[in-house]
Amino acid sequence: MFEKEVYIARRKALLERLGEQKGIALFLGNVDAPAQYKDNCYKWRQDSNWLYFFGIDEPRFAATVDLETGEETIYADDFGIDDIIWMGPMPSVRSLAERVGVAHTAPYDALAAALKGRPVHFLPASRYYNRMKLGSLLGLDPSEVTSAGKAGCAKASEPLVRAVISLRLVKEPREIAQIDAACALGYEMHTVARRGIRPGRIEQEIVGEMEGVTLAKGWGTSFPTILTQHGEIFHCHSHELPVEPGKLMVIDAGAEGNDHYASDFTRTYPTSGRFTQKQRDIYQTVYECNELAFSMIRPGTPYRDVHLAVAAHMLDNLRQLDLVRGNLDDMVADGIAGLFMPHGLGHNMGLDVHDMEDLGENLVGYDDGQTRSPQLGLGSLRMARALAPGNVITDEPGIYFIPALIEQWKREGTDKGRVNYGKLTEYYDFGGIRLEDDVLVTEGGARRLGPKRLPIAPDEVETAMENDRK
Repeated sequence: MFEKEVYIARRKALLERLGEQKGIALFLGNVDAPAQYKDNCYKWRQDSNWLYFFGIDEPRFAATVDLETGEETIYADDFGIDDIIWMGPMPSVRSLAERVGVAHTAPYDALAAALKGRPVHFLPASRYYNRMKLGSLLGLDPSEVTSAGKAGCAKASEPLVRAVISLRLVKEPREIAQIDAACALGYEMHTVARRGIRPGRIEQEIVGEMEGVTLAKGWGTSFPTILTQHGEIFHCHSHELPVEPGKLMVIDAGAEGNDHYASDFTRTYPTSGRFTQKQRDIYQTVYECNELAFSMIRPGTPYRDVHLAVAAHMLDNLRQLDLVRGNLDDMVADGIAGLFMPHGLGHNMGLDVHDMEDLGENLVGYDDGQTRSPQLGLGSLRMARALAPGNVITDEPGIYFIPALIEQWKREGTDKGRVNYGKLTEYYDFGGIRLEDDVLVTEGGARRLGPKRLPIAPDEVETAMENDRK
């Protein structure tokens, strides 16, 4: 938790952005979520918007901010003796409220009466309990409280959503320090994982070792760890395979610090310790794309433009490998890069590893006037905005050979004759490569976050793995 002045200033800035809006802004913290029964819950994680504005990392809290008077109230219940027996003493609700600069408190069940007869501005809910709670408080179906305004649901408050996004998109120095710390944990996680890659080991063993780092020194992982020799499967969470010689191991994992800021790195390693020539050719292309993207990150540059520049460089290299053919500009315009990189170049990151996406991906990642492309790849770009100092984004190009997708394009003629399918069949068992860094947009350009950069150039990777095995 930061100093109370931080939360006071954030809520003041929120009120200023909401201008002439009337009514009450409602914030719901999370509650414990039972895994099987009431007393056996999933690991506790507070709602990120609640953490940003109120900071209290405890379940079953809510708050209101009166947009007309500025009065703030926290709603929660003090522990009773049964709670104390099982959970131990806890600070009072009033003392917790004072720690974040809120003067008024009330019982949790008083929330409904406080909202009655007033316009209520609320944020989209992602947790099911909060969907049900909002529905109950506001007389709405739970399906009506999951997205905001033009993003899909007119019930949630688009002015409130936009105001929150405008604040959270630009990280404060104290937030950047927390992300740097999470990146330091991420560096250690990935180093442990790389050192554990040995033919014959089970993937799950490596996952356990790397996740132990952040469990020992932070909150845990910032998302479910991806560690796989099937890099063509983006979110492969199956870890039962033995490490095979000659494969590529994609490791996409991040740490979450105890103050809940995230890191998110991806590296790809040759399981034998050295790349084959075919692997090195593709790896070199992805590495160059990562470097190109970083060189373009600066205030005022739309990240959509960076994605397209990466797509052009990727296609140019693939053309030299005889995997695609034709005019480069035409291939970029027709979305041919989507066959090889069906995801976007990066996303926002902060208190959420995909920051604020529960508020509406288009509202978070796109400026007014920008529209999402229907093309595969470009259409999956989560962050297209013009970059600004304080933005924290990921730089994560990749190349993947997905047999089912290749066959579909071949069958449907999607490529307009630009893809050399005969040559591509040689890559059906290749897998994929992704390389990801976390980047802060600065006044003069960009900085990679974390104290050190994980080995990434192909020679660096081979040298690191050779040293690991001595």
